[in-house]
Amino acid sequence: MSFLIVLAALCFLMFVAYRGYSVILFAPVAALGAVLLTDPALVAPMFTGLFMDKMVGFLKLYFPVFLLGAVFGKLIEISGFSKSIVAATIKVVGAQRAMLSIVLVCALLTYGGVSLFVVVFAVYPFAAELFRQSDIPKRLVPGTIALGAFTFTMDALPGTPQIQNIIPTSFFGTTGWAAPVLGTLGGVFILILGMSYLEWRRRVALRAGEGYGGELRNEPEAFRGDKLAHPLIAILPLVLVGVANFAFTKLIPGFYGQSQSFVPAVIGNPAPVVQEVAKVAAIWAVQGALLVGIVAVIAFAWKPVMASFAEGTKSAIGGALLASMNTASEYGFGAVIAALPGFLVVADMLKAIPNPLVNEAVSVTALAGITGSASGGMSIALAAMADSFIANANAAGIPMDVLHRVASMASGGMDTLPHNGAVITLLAVTGLTHRQSYKDIFAITLIKTLAVFFVIGLYYATGLV
Repeated sequence: MSFLIVLAALCFLMFVAYRGYSVILFAPVAALGAVLLTDPALVAPMFTGLFMDKMVGFLKLYFPVFLLGAVFGKLIEISGFSKSIVAATIKVVGAQRAMLSIVLVCALLTYGGVSLFVVVFAVYPFAAELFRQSDIPKRLVPGTIALGAFTFTMDALPGTPQIQNIIPTSFFGTTGWAAPVLGTLGGVFILILGMSYLEWRRRVALRAGEGYGGELRNEPEAFRGDKLAHPLIAILPLVLVGVANFAFTKLIPGFYGQSQSFVPAVIGNPAPVVQEVAKVAAIWAVQGALLVGIVAVIAFAWKPVMASFAEGTKSAIGGALLASMNTASEYGFGAVIAALPGFLVVADMLKAIPNPLVNEAVSVTALAGITGSASGGMSIALAAMADSFIANANAAGIPMDVLHRVASMASGGMDTLPHNGAVITLLAVTGLTHRQSYKDIFAITLIKTLAVFFVIGLYYATGLV
């Protein structure tokens, strides 16, 4: 019965998300409904002590990233830089390769360490403009961005700095470069199948006479300047974000040390506030990099940016609030579900799978799907079952590097179900609905999930690591 309660809560939240209802409202409803059916006395304590605690904790850490990312994306849009880069891209690769262009831009940004959410805000103006000029349906934009940002550069390619590739290192004693051959081949597998699917969808729309579309929401504003900037100037803020993020990631720990403390008031004798730098250095680095990007856009396109700055930033702030609250609600939902007895039933069921790598892959991707979070699902799975995975792998002679890569790639498999925070953010930013665009995101999700088992099969067939 406890398992059915957890399953019902998950299905309910996916249903309302797909139907277009706000998960800010329904994530706590789904979570607390499950608590009510499990132990009614815990509804209020779990709401304030767990759901709200995790939700606020997420906002505390990540809202500045959402806010700065949204402002950066909006300035890229109103400066005309997106239009300039799109025009140059069409000349170089041709209008028929618009999708590949967007996938590669997303891939470069995420592999450079830019947050997935920031990539959504930054790339959307380019994608919308490029799809409009190429007359490709806008409803295909989310699937295209998802392929570039949420898949192979998130957790498959060796060395990616995304958190999904970092979490396994603390459990398996590996590095971010674990299983480089398997990861690279898995990434190529995802890219080829994903692009094949998206191009097929584009050709079907073309044959049906479907264009970009009309009466759409959240369309990028028209450029109000006299002429477009040179493409190299236009792309420079994006390059600066990637470079600054890398530089700050290296410099911040050295500057602040292991921890930093300060006294929060000059009156009385308050306890000092102590921050562990290792836990926030990556977030500080992204925030600093986005500030560098914002200043660069303003400096290079002062006139058009200032003409629309007030209204543009208002809409960006509204988008950042919605996107961050959506994701934070999902985070709270996942924490509550993980605390219920039914979740333990799921974990015990997953432990019964005999093959070590298949067991790990199914466990991680299932928990990522239930919690709606790749990093959250993987953290829960590895915290509960890493010792078992390691013991079974050692018995079978499987290197820890392979365990790392399988866990990392599996986390980004079924995590992108309809209630996933990144999916909801992507659809909110692009002004589209689950009904319009989730089909393509789900197809990419299936390809990404299939890639994990492709990598497992490849390892058993060849022994490659």
